Amino acid sequence: MARIAVGGFQHETNTFASTNAAFADFEMHDAWPGLTRGPDMIAAVAGLNLGLEGFIQSALADGHELVPLLWCSAEPSSYVTEDAFERITGMMVEDLRSKGPFDAVFLDLHGAMAVEHHQDGEGETLARVRSVVGHDIPVVNTLDLHANVTERMVQMSSAMTIYRTYPHVDMEITGERCYRLLIRLLGGETLHKGFARSPFLVPLPAQWTDAEPCRGFYDLVLNQQLDGLASSDLALAFPPADIHECGPTSVAYDPDPERAQAAAQRIMDAFIAAEDRFDNTMLTEDEAVRQAMSAPAGPIVLADAQDNPGAGGTSDTVGVLEALVRNHAQRAALGLLWDAEVTREAHAQGEGAEFDAPLGGKSGRPGQTPFRGRFKVERLGDGVFDCTGEMYRGTRTNLGPMALLSVVDADCDVKVVVSSHRFQNLDQACFRHIGVEPTEQQILVVKSTVHYRADYDPIARKTLVVESPGEHPCRLVGLDYRHLREGVRLEPMGLEHRRG
Repeated sequence: MARIAVGGFQHETNTFASTNAAFADFEMHDAWPGLTRGPDMIAAVAGLNLGLEGFIQSALADGHELVPLLWCSAEPSSYVTEDAFERITGMMVEDLRSKGPFDAVFLDLHGAMAVEHHQDGEGETLARVRSVVGHDIPVVNTLDLHANVTERMVQMSSAMTIYRTYPHVDMEITGERCYRLLIRLLGGETLHKGFARSPFLVPLPAQWTDAEPCRGFYDLVLNQQLDGLASSDLALAFPPADIHECGPTSVAYDPDPERAQAAAQRIMDAFIAAEDRFDNTMLTEDEAVRQAMSAPAGPIVLADAQDNPGAGGTSDTVGVLEALVRNHAQRAALGLLWDAEVTREAHAQGEGAEFDAPLGGKSGRPGQTPFRGRFKVERLGDGVFDCTGEMYRGTRTNLGPMALLSVVDADCDVKVVVSSHRFQNLDQACFRHIGVEPTEQQILVVKSTVHYRADYDPIARKTLVVESPGEHPCRLVGLDYRHLREGVRLEPMGLEHRRG
């Protein structure tokens, strides 16, 4: 029986966003539990689709002793503040020192965390763990498919496993895979590392793993495993992260060092060979709304991909809302739009009331203004509901007061679900819990880039990706990268990055 320290610290950092992640953001329970330290951590993540939960259940089933450190995550945003990072890693280091010795350490990380004083948040976190436990015991971790895997992360980790699906329906399974690698390491086996890097970035809408070319990469990963390789994975990366080592990478592990490197390179060679096959098609707001209205039957899902709070967006832009009203949309519902001020006013007015308000557009994004109109309060809610889709199964949200508003306009039928906290609409429960039945709408607007597909694709007659202003850029060529290494193509078949 092994004594294993377990924990998790997650943030996906969009360095082009406007708001940093402070310590309070990691304390807050939204969909995932807030910062939980010590014995309560295991109960806090129980039943959730998380790498940490998959690892915990696998280890407990085999009778190992688990020592919980802490779990925390924060909604994607710009940089994690120095204060938050130092306090959280400080707790982790303190517990590693006081509760040791250990036979191994497992961490559920994201892989795209950038901190005010460290470009590579996970590399620094793993290095601090190593400073306590040394280099003689295994330290393993899980990563998100959008990880920007750095050489330091590979060096400091004994082995890592990475999600293979986007939407991420396999987070728990990824933790189980990581556990199996750890057992080999604890058994005395040496797993050598293979690592390869892509020469180009891929925008998130083109990373959908249920479509080609991405599906083929993960078929190759699975075939390598079936052929007896210990492990291999491909991280498609999080491109709106201005760090030196941003970009897709492949990793592999095997007792044979040459086989490990060859496996990682084979995945990357296949990735590079498919460069001209990535699809990043997006429509203007008006094009998308008109196509949705002309469809014989709904629901037609419009993905407001660039205002995705799950990628650092503010979730309060109103470009698609304006297009719905401008084009006299019928049976249309949009969510979730973040506006705590209007939500408070709706609760003060009560159900059935009508009031004038500037809706959304309050986050300070340059060039953005609110949608000014008259709204009817259709329904009020407390923001606490159970997600029902595959990705967030078992998750109970706590989004604060919410409201369902309808735009008072004789020429359109548009409803808006307004929230007090940012939250990516990746689950039909975001609509259903407050009185909107998704299957009865002609148009559903979701502020999400790809994750919505896990729960909305089964009911969608058609899905359209919309290019509307937001802080999650899906066109990378116009971004002002300052730290990214030179020579990287900013999009598939795109221009090479040059500093200055």
